[in-house]
Amino acid sequence: MTEQRVRRGGPPQWWRHGPPWWHRAADEEAEPGRHRPWLSTALFTVFVLVGTHFSAHNQHGHREPLDAFGLALLLVTSGMLLWRKRYPAFVVCGTAATTLVYYAAGYPYGPVFLAVVVSCFSAVVAGHRRAAWTALGTLWAAHALISLWLYRWLPPPGDTAASWGQELAVATWVVAVVAVSELARVRREQWAKERAERAQASRRRADEERLRIARELHDVLAHSISVINVQAGVGLALLDTDPEQARTALATIKAASKEALGEVRQVLDTLRTPGDAPRAPAPGLGRLSELVDQAATAGLTVEVQGAPPRLPPGTDLAAFRIVQEALTNVVRHSGSRHARVLLGHDRRALRLRVDDDGPATGADAGGSGNGLAGMRERAAALGGTIDAGARPDGGWRVLAVLPLTTEEENR
Repeated sequence: MTEQRVRRGGPPQWWRHGPPWWHRAADEEAEPGRHRPWLSTALFTVFVLVGTHFSAHNQHGHREPLDAFGLALLLVTSGMLLWRKRYPAFVVCGTAATTLVYYAAGYPYGPVFLAVVVSCFSAVVAGHRRAAWTALGTLWAAHALISLWLYRWLPPPGDTAASWGQELAVATWVVAVVAVSELARVRREQWAKERAERAQASRRRADEERLRIARELHDVLAHSISVINVQAGVGLALLDTDPEQARTALATIKAASKEALGEVRQVLDTLRTPGDAPRAPAPGLGRLSELVDQAATAGLTVEVQGAPPRLPPGTDLAAFRIVQEALTNVVRHSGSRHARVLLGHDRRALRLRVDDDGPATGADAGGSGNGLAGMRERAAALGGTIDAGARPDGGWRVLAVLPLTTEEENR
């Protein structure tokens, strides 16, 4: 109901982007010949025949009577408009030629000239400007030549010369037709450009959304799956020798999987109802202690130094996911069972540093290999940076710098 009220109360949707029939014309140009304008051509042909018939009564005795050849010229001229979208240059030249023959034969003036106008409009809009200009210019020049000189030898007999004023009026109409056609062509190109830009922006938003979803799901699952992987290995190894410890490992797996399911459900709920508020707050550095506890269940001791400042939601989530992924990589790929998380900040940036003492184990814990790329994408989305690499004294270091203020605020 709200959408209907908006449509009724405001301007039509095509006001800024062109009317629907204009887009259908563009589709016809993209797939020529798929839909010929049968109905409009038939109606136009009937209009030309009826209009010329009435015009002939008013010009009786001044122009030649309309015979079979004249009717054939009218039918051919109007019928060529059927191909005005597929062969616009040919149609504008053809209608101009048959109209010139019709006029030179002395038949009554009438709406046959409108066929040239329609074909000229179609040719200019389709981009065949030179053909349209040439056809109209040739038609006007031949019309002037016949009206001012050749009328002596052409029907009807006893015809008199036209005045230069009449020819200038015809020239004015020709220029007006070309000008309107050019304006329509420019506007159509603008609409086509706007449509292409909107389509590109839509594709870009869809790509960004897919990347965001992929990053979120990767970050949600990677840490929990790594903990589950480690604890499953511990449980299998101790199942026979130390059942109590194996039970503890299974309890850890249950807790980690439950948390993973909860976060995945939160992401999916956001996707299903993008306009609704999330049911649970997005994770942030305030939950850093939970990461430390989860890492401890995987046998990793994490030392945290420093306290985070008050962060915007987006920065807080990115910082949490970066630390989570860094600790996940330590669990997966490092032989060290000790990691350090250092939090530092000033007025402009938050600095996160995650170190482990190594060495790398080269073991594959089933990860996708996209963790570091995801961290860099998160940091880049906020205007920050990620540096990751081996430390000079061994081990691995992840250093993230996330801005706390925008460039406009800094100025």
